[in-house]
Amino acid sequence: MRGNVHVIDDLPVTFSGTPFQNKVWHALRTIPAGETLSYGALARQIGEPKAVRAVGLANGSNPIGLVVPCHRVIGSDGSLTGYGGGLERKKWLLAHEARYAGHGLFRKEKHR
Repeated sequence: MRGNVHVIDDLPVTFSGTPFQNKVWHALRTIPAGETLSYGALARQIGEPKAVRAVGLANGSNPIGLVVPCHRVIGSDGSLTGYGGGLERKKWLLAHEARYAGHGLFRKEKHR
């Protein structure tokens, strides 16, 4: 299983946040290993396109890092933004996942 970045995908997780946080945290688990998504795209994905800041706060409140991969969320300009473990760790995690998932870091987004 060494290098299998998908092994955590099927771990059962119980969320205990607010309904909005739970919505964000569930959506985080849909971002494939080795890919990233912007805060704005995540807000649109959960049907709350104007809640970008609230998505960022929920992302930062994630109590189960790695299993609920908050490190896969980035700025709309592709920049690495805040991460509780530090930006160097976030950069390492994304590079590690991209390497073992076998594809690039950025999910194609449709802008409206």
